[in-house]
Amino acid sequence: MDETAEILFERRGAIGLVTLSRPKALNALTLGMIRAFQPVLDAWAEDPGVGAVVVRGAGEKAFCAGGDVRAVWQAGKAGDEGGLTRDFFREEYILNRTVFRFPKPYIALIDGITMGGGVGLSVHGMIRVAGDRTLVAMPETAIGLFPDVGGSYFLPRLPGKAGLYLALTGHRVRAADCRYLGIATHYVPTDRQEELLQALCEAEFPGDGGSGAEAAVNRFVVHAGGSEMHRRQALIDRLFCGESVEAIVSALEAAAAKGEAEGDAGWAAEQVDILHKRSPTSMKVAFEQLRRGANLTFEDCMTMEYRLSQAAMAGHNFYEGIRAVLVDKDHAPAWRPASLAEVDRALVESHFKPLGERDLTF
Repeated sequence: MDETAEILFERRGAIGLVTLSRPKALNALTLGMIRAFQPVLDAWAEDPGVGAVVVRGAGEKAFCAGGDVRAVWQAGKAGDEGGLTRDFFREEYILNRTVFRFPKPYIALIDGITMGGGVGLSVHGMIRVAGDRTLVAMPETAIGLFPDVGGSYFLPRLPGKAGLYLALTGHRVRAADCRYLGIATHYVPTDRQEELLQALCEAEFPGDGGSGAEAAVNRFVVHAGGSEMHRRQALIDRLFCGESVEAIVSALEAAAAKGEAEGDAGWAAEQVDILHKRSPTSMKVAFEQLRRGANLTFEDCMTMEYRLSQAAMAGHNFYEGIRAVLVDKDHAPAWRPASLAEVDRALVESHFKPLGERDLTF
């Protein structure tokens, strides 16, 4: 095992153990890590000696804070002669699909920051174990992107309008909310997760759909506590049920204006403020993306998302969002268009156009 590598692979008993190993970068996913992970995962799927795969993040802060979008930004700004804006998304989405279709228990230990690309490496697997440090979000509308890595598939399948709420606002959820929403399948306290890993390494996997993995995890499971998302579910369903992003903003503004009689007026006002800072184009694309994704197969969702990624790479907002949030850090992006009213139907539809020979197919 190469201890200097950005991603580590080892065999422990019947477990194939993957460690995302860029702790100083919150284990952000690079193209090199994707290219290392894919063939190993393919091989373990066929290896009768591997009963399950466990994926974890190095360090105490993060499972995986997302894809290395700053590297993609740099490549795009420089003319992308190496094709990173094309290859990163294509190969990441293929890896997401491999996780989704993996024939053995795929167990993600998401005890830490898990955002964007980190969600794609975890939420599609059979078992997702949250811990005390779990913090999950899809924050892409803040950087001029869209909730990708299978967001088209899993977000519209969350309870009620929760997925649309998470997609538009980038709201961060902790362990109890992850359990309620189904983003996590289990909760195991942080101080017992090493014991859990050891138990998995010692477990037997009879190839019957994951009973061995479930039994090992269930020995450590405790109740995650009350869910704030559960408490607000009816409110979210009512205020995020509009037929457009503009309708959602109007509903939130009306709720905020009702003051104390509304009960959650402060929360509604906070959401209005958040949405006003997000990329108008990203929000409208995400709204349409989830509407379509609710009725698509996982593979069709990934084909659609690749089209969206390439439209984003050819536009302005991704580069401006990364500049504002990660490079200059002034948090004052100049979105184009600058308002929801200026993002017309034709602009949204243009993001979904087939790419011909460049389309991602499975």
